Order: sequence, then structure tokens, then C-alpha cells
Amino acid sequence: MAEEKTNAPQAEQTPESINEQRQIRLDKLKAMQEADNDPFEITLATQTHESAEIKANYDALEGKDVSVCGRIIARRIMGKASFVTILDKEGRIQSYVSVNDVGAEDYQAFKKQWDIGDIIEIKGFVFKTKTGEISVHAQHIRLLAKSLLPLPEKFHGLTDTDTRYRRRYVDLIMNEDVRDTFFKRSRIIAEIRRYLDAQGFIEVETPMLVSNAGGAAARPFETHFNALNEDLKLRISLELYLKRLIVGGMERVYEIGRVFRNEGLDTRHNPEFTLMELYQAYTDYNGMMDLTENLYRHLAQTVLGTTTIVYNGIEMDLGKPFTRITMVDAVKQYAGVDWNEIHTLEDARKAADEHHVEYEKRHTKGDILNLFFEEYVEEHLIQPTFVMDHPIEISPLTKKKPGNPDYVERFEFFMNGWEMANAYSELNDPIDQRERFKAQEAALAQGDEEANTTDEDFLMALEYGMPPTGGIGFGIDRMCMLLTDSAAIRDVLLFPTMKTLDK
Repeated sequence: MAEEKTNAPQAEQTPESINEQRQIRLDKLKAMQEADNDPFEITLATQTHESAEIKANYDALEGKDVSVCGRIIARRIMGKASFVTILDKEGRIQSYVSVNDVGAEDYQAFKKQWDIGDIIEIKGFVFKTKTGEISVHAQHIRLLAKSLLPLPEKFHGLTDTDTRYRRRYVDLIMNEDVRDTFFKRSRIIAEIRRYLDAQGFIEVETPMLVSNAGGAAARPFETHFNALNEDLKLRISLELYLKRLIVGGMERVYEIGRVFRNEGLDTRHNPEFTLMELYQAYTDYNGMMDLTENLYRHLAQTVLGTTTIVYNGIEMDLGKPFTRITMVDAVKQYAGVDWNEIHTLEDARKAADEHHVEYEKRHTKGDILNLFFEEYVEEHLIQPTFVMDHPIEISPLTKKKPGNPDYVERFEFFMNGWEMANAYSELNDPIDQRERFKAQEAALAQGDEEANTTDEDFLMALEYGMPPTGGIGFGIDRMCMLLTDSAAIRDVLLFPTMKTLDK
């Protein structure tokens, strides 16, 4: 039998060749429609099994009837019998298609009118070919949807990152590792929910459109609500509404949702991203450290099957107890500056000048400590590390450390040199909280565009009484980057923010 070279190497596709192929496919579709055989009129298909299920259960399914659906990604067209490979959400499976089984009319349509990229239904029985490949012996085939645009031919593929992000639908078709990343992302989030639900947390939803976007140091996006003639903002955090629920007696709450920050784009930042925040009454930041360590270990074990993860060739061990270090001790270790000996703002500025740490006039002693940390420490925090006890100036929603009011009970969790989570012993004193908001308002007036503003309704909630509470925020996208070994945040966002192309 002569083989039709459907999959032979071709020249890289050009706009002209794509338009030519599209017209050919349109002509095929028109011919089918004129013959009263329009695939787009089909509303229902039968899918009894998926590719991976058939391969994993071959012994039980051998000789049994199945119905599979998927996209044609390869064909070997021969005389009266051919092979076709389809792609479903679980992977690929081959089918043997013979004129003697499916009939002359359907076989002719399969050869002449169907194309790579078309979506089809195959009914038949499970068998192995002479080469041992698990396949479906087709007894009935049906075209479910006609692909009018050709897929990138496999010898060049879809590799341009800009095109991959803009046309994620094609990226998912062509790149198995991309599909695997997003299936893992889905499982990570499902496992987070399962873990927290088992710990007695309940999942809630809070507003995305808010009058006061607080809870984080970030610039919000602003919009206008016509019906009420009011300016609103997109939330930058989940914190202040979730704390209201703690006041209301819900005690253990969490939310996984999109937040929006009017900031730049890079490998770890997208202006809309997925944040999870949780709050637990009657615990503190130590309880949040324990929860974080246990949650990360659980996710690695259940999703990856190991507590040792590898990112960009670097191994990180989640099986060992996570390191815990104060910010002051970390700066002393990596910058050689002992902040316990820095008593005034002038001392802090002098140390910054000597160590080439840039600061602004508005920056306080605590701000400069944080600048030292960012400059000298972060890049070294590869293994799981909790950095504790931040300066009060950069932590407006956090309880002071007993006996050391210049610092607060806060930690940031680091891996691979990245901040992965941020947690507090939550400030529940409404009088202190009002003073913190005043300090933030002053910073805003001095040019800090990321400073918080006073939220009177939140202060009123605190005046009704909030129990001692631990809270934490996790960046879900960075978590997924680490657990899937993805180089950029865009690789774990199905539709990342992109600059609009000129038309």
C-alpha cells in the first residue's frame, strides 16, 4: 500500500501558505455542507473512555467496544486502510481505520475531506497492532468539527513565547508539557482546598470592587461605577474583608481569588494574579509557620510524589524542618551589619551609604533595614526559610512584638530567593490600628503611592472585637511556578496580560 505523506517535513508556515490552506479547508467544508453533511450541526458525541484510561487498562479492555473523541494530530493515509492519531485531554491514542470496517463513503471522506486539526469521534474495539501499540480498531468514524486553520507543522512547532501566550489554545494543543503544567496547577489548588477544608477552614468570597483597596503595599487599578456615580478600585488584597469575617465569628476562613495590582510585568509579576489568604482565630504567626510548612510538604508529596523539588536544576528539600531566622539576624549574616547597633535614622542612613544601599528621604530606619534585606539577603534564601520579625514601619496591620515595639510578629516565607508567602500575628487593637493608618496616610502624602489609606469600616469592625488571629497570604502563581519548574509567571497563567498588538 502506498502511504500518503501527510506528515512529511514541510517548509515553515507563512501567512500566505496559511491563507491558502484555510481556503482549501473552507472549500471542503462547503462541499460537506452542500452534501447535507455539516459537522457543525452535530450537537452530541459519545466518549466512553479517554486515551490514558485505555492504555492503563488494556488487559481489561482488550476486544471491548469503546468510543473516543479528540483532535487529529497525525495520519498515515494508505490505500484501503490507514492510521490516525487523536489527542484528547489525557494524551494520544492511535486508531486503525479500514474501508472494510467504516464503509467506502466514510473512508473516502476521511481521506479527502478531513485534515490534521479536525475533531472526530471513533467507535471501535481495543487491540494491539503488530508493533505492540495499543490502538482502537475503528468501526465507525464521524467528523465533529472542522479545523479551518492549520496547526503549526510539527517539525517547527509553536515555540515563539509571545505567540504561545497570545494563542494559548494552540499552545495547549501542540505542547504536552504545557497541558501538564496547567493540569498540575489545577491539582495544586484542589489539594490546597482539600487540606484546608480538613483543618476546619471554610472557603468564602469577598468583593473585588472596593472603595478602599487596602491590605498590601501596591497601587490599585481604578474605575468608575456609573450606577452609583462612585469611583471604585479593584482589590489588591483579600485581607480586610476576611478579617471582618473573623470578627463575625467564622474563626477559620480562606479565599482563593484574583487580585489586581497596577505594577510592571516581569518573570514573577502579572498585574492580575491569584492570591490565597487565610485567617485563623486563636493562633499567631508561629501557627501560620507550622501551617505553611505542613501545607507545602503536603502539596509536594501529593502532586509530585516527593518532598524534594527541583527548580531550574536546583534542589529544594521540603522534607526537612524549614529554617527560621529574624530579619535582623539575616541582614547581619549576609550584609555584615548588626541592626541592634543601629539606634537612629542617621545611623541607618550612614550604614546604607557605606554599603551602597539606595534610599529615599522619606524612608525610616525600619524601611532601610528592609532595603538591606532586599539588597543582600533575598537571593541567598534558596531552601525553605521563614524570615521573621519585620520593622513596624513596613507592617501596618501586624501586632507588635511584646517587649520590642520597633518590630512586629510577621514573617515572609522564601524559596529559591523568592517571597512565597507573607504572614502576621494580626493587629486586633483598633486604637493602635488607627495610628498605623495615620502613619500610612503620612507616607502617602510624602509620595509613597503604595501606602494604605484609612478604612473606617474596618476600624469599626475591630471595635466590636477581633480575637487573637494568625493570617497569611500565599502567591498561588509562584507556588505553581516552583512545583512545575516553570521559568516565568506567564507559563502558569493560561491567559497572561499582554500588550495589545498594533492593528
